[in-house]
Amino acid sequence: MLDRWSSVVREPTGVVYKIKELAVHDGPGIRTTVFMKGCPLRCSWCHNPEGLTETPVVMRGPRERIVGIKYTSGELAEVILEHEDFLRQNRGGVTFSGGEPLQNHAFLAEVIEALDGRVHVAVDTCGYAGNGAFRRIADMADLILYDLKIMDERLHIRFTGKSNKPILRNLETAFEMEKKLLIRVPLIPEITDTIENLSAIASFLSRFDGPVQVELLPYNKAAGAKYELIGMEYDPGFDETVPVNPNLAVFAEKNIGATVR
Repeated sequence: MLDRWSSVVREPTGVVYKIKELAVHDGPGIRTTVFMKGCPLRCSWCHNPEGLTETPVVMRGPRERIVGIKYTSGELAEVILEHEDFLRQNRGGVTFSGGEPLQNHAFLAEVIEALDGRVHVAVDTCGYAGNGAFRRIADMADLILYDLKIMDERLHIRFTGKSNKPILRNLETAFEMEKKLLIRVPLIPEITDTIENLSAIASFLSRFDGPVQVELLPYNKAAGAKYELIGMEYDPGFDETVPVNPNLAVFAEKNIGATVR
């Protein structure tokens, strides 16, 4: 006898650790930014360690709390669309960030489908995902905020725990799909902000046709504050006291527009 529940189609679920309203740095206009839990990278400078795992975590402090709420795709879409009119009036929308939103790409796709084109959709991604999953989400997004960190594969593995090959392949795919892109480079002292690394990023981006925009993001010195609260040790592997080098000249030489946030 068949299980009477076997034919039930269950909505995909995902865990969100923060929903930030009135965001102004995660795409055009005023936005709602949804921070999804789970990330394949382990960047030594990560300033959202509570978003690394896919499951909720306990954050201890003056008030202990659980970080991470499970949503179905329909539930999360409903939360986002509560402010649909406001977002549209302010030329904004929703941005899916993390963690890494592509870590749970099936759930993300279902949420975007449930939004039904009613708000502008941006996806903030490190690009580390299977090419098929990346193509599916990229096709659904209006804007991709694409993180580029380190071009040297050996150093990328050392400081993020993963190869950059899937990241570069998916970025090439985004250009092939003619997606609207904003390349974002976190400036980490003496790691990502070196002349060698920034020049390599500029050279890679110069291979593609069309306008390319780069945003350099200075290192957040408060990045390590959350680690102790969730029982982790912050060991960045670099000297945080060294000023970062926001070198725009290497991009100008390649006719690439670049700004510092």
